[in-house]
Amino acid sequence: MTLALPIPPHFRAEKVGRVWKVDYEARAQEARAWAQQHALRPASEDAFRTALVLIDVQNTFCLPDFELFVAGRSGNAAVEDNIRLCQFIYRNLPRITHIVATLDTHLPMQIFHAPFLVDAEGNHPTPFTMITAEEVASGKWRFNPALAPELGLTPEEGQRYLEHYVAALAARGKYQHTVWPFHAMLGGIGHALVPAVEEAVFFHSIARYAQPEFILKGNHPLTEHYSALAPEVNTMPDGTPLTQPNQRLLDLVLDFDAVIITGQAKSHCVAWTVSDLLEALQKRGQSDLARKIYLLEDTTSPVVVPGADFTAAADEAYARFAAMGAHRVTAEALTQSWPAHAQ
Repeated sequence: MTLALPIPPHFRAEKVGRVWKVDYEARAQEARAWAQQHALRPASEDAFRTALVLIDVQNTFCLPDFELFVAGRSGNAAVEDNIRLCQFIYRNLPRITHIVATLDTHLPMQIFHAPFLVDAEGNHPTPFTMITAEEVASGKWRFNPALAPELGLTPEEGQRYLEHYVAALAARGKYQHTVWPFHAMLGGIGHALVPAVEEAVFFHSIARYAQPEFILKGNHPLTEHYSALAPEVNTMPDGTPLTQPNQRLLDLVLDFDAVIITGQAKSHCVAWTVSDLLEALQKRGQSDLARKIYLLEDTTSPVVVPGADFTAAADEAYARFAAMGAHRVTAEALTQSWPAHAQ
């Protein structure tokens, strides 16, 4: 038995790669009519509860004209991913109980943006520069002392923190510290959900009477925050915590019958989120709950930029997640073979 629905007539695949305004009133009326036509019940009545987690499906990562477009090897990967993602949401309206979207959220003066660092001549690094612990130790790259008052630090504290940060990344086997272009800027267009995905989430909300949920991450100036659970480095040199870990996604796995995870980029924010989630379950002695996690693979793509292709790293991570009990699935396969106990 399949509960898959047709795609509503308003969806246009050719618009997925563009910015446009969602017509909320029109979509709301259509969603209620769609719910009546297909006998959709309120999400609160679901016997089998499924959460769909969308990691950073934002303009900044998903549209070709924006700063960190996830082009993948195809050159148009995030757009292709989001066509499949929108179709997946529409086809599975009766089975998706709750949608959670994380939003990468940045300000100009953060550790992964160029102004944070200077060389001996006071020059900032260019985007995509990889900063190693050895380069910081040798003085090739230093904390920019002009930022110290803005960040509540002395120049000496800022330098000590930078040395601590890159050393901690190396010690934990994380990616090298990367200087990213300005992206996902709070208040900017790049920060928003891709319109086509926003529209699909809104349509689900009205059709199922289900409130969507949004989680902000990445706005602490002193750490990168790929994972939705915790930042890359979460302590000052003296061990003082920078932020409190976000347990919301762990709660979803504990409370829902299935949790579907996808988004951008597969090699970075999605992979680190899943890794932290599975490790949190292990620490709680609940590794068996990994069976609730479904990794939607054809709606996510790795970072591929000149000089850096993270495809292999993403594939290795997903193989590890599968070995830990998570399911690797495609949108079509999951639509046609929803978990048996969900029917």
